[in-house]
Amino acid sequence: MRMTTDDEALARAAAGGDRDAFAALLARHYDRLFAFAFRLIGQRAEAEDLTQDICLALPAKLASFRGEARFTTWLYRVAVNAAHDRRRRVASHAKAADGWGDWEIARRAADAETQEAVGWLEQAMSRLKPDLRETAVLILAEELTQAEAARVLGISEGTVAWRMSEVKKALRALAEEER
Repeated sequence: MRMTTDDEALARAAAGGDRDAFAALLARHYDRLFAFAFRLIGQRAEAEDLTQDICLALPAKLASFRGEARFTTWLYRVAVNAAHDRRRRVASHAKAADGWGDWEIARRAADAETQEAVGWLEQAMSRLKPDLRETAVLILAEELTQAEAARVLGISEGTVAWRMSEVKKALRALAEEER
C-alpha cells in the first residue's frame, strides 16, 4: 500500500508520527536527496554528512509541510537551506580558526621572546654582586616594594633604591657588551 500512496499523503502521515510513512519517504527519496546534496556541495563525504543531517532533521521539519507544493519541491528547499546553513557554519569555523591560528602564532612568538628575555636576565643576574642580586630578586621577581625589600634585607629604603639603580646600570652595561 505504501508504494502506491503519494508523497504528500506520506508526508502528512509522517508529520503525524507514522514511522512507516517516514521510512517509506526516506526509501523513496534518499538517493535523490543524496544526489542533489552532492551536486550542491561537490564532495562525497560532505554530501553524505549533509544528507544525514537533513534526514535527522526531517521528522521535525515535516510539521511545516503544508502540501501547497509537491513533496519533492519542499524537500529540495529543505536541502538548499541545510546546505546554506552548513556553508555558513564551515565559513564561521574557518574564520574563527584563522583568527585563532594568528593569535596562537603571536602568543607562541611572545612566549619565545619572553623566555629568551628571562633566560638572558637570569644569566645576567648571575653575574651581579650578591647584594645587588638579592635586592633585584626581591624587587623584580618577588615584586616586593622597596620598603618591604629593605625590611627583609635589614637595610634602609634609600640603600634599596641605590642598589636597584646599580642593578639597572649593570644590566645596561651587560646588554651593551653583548651587542
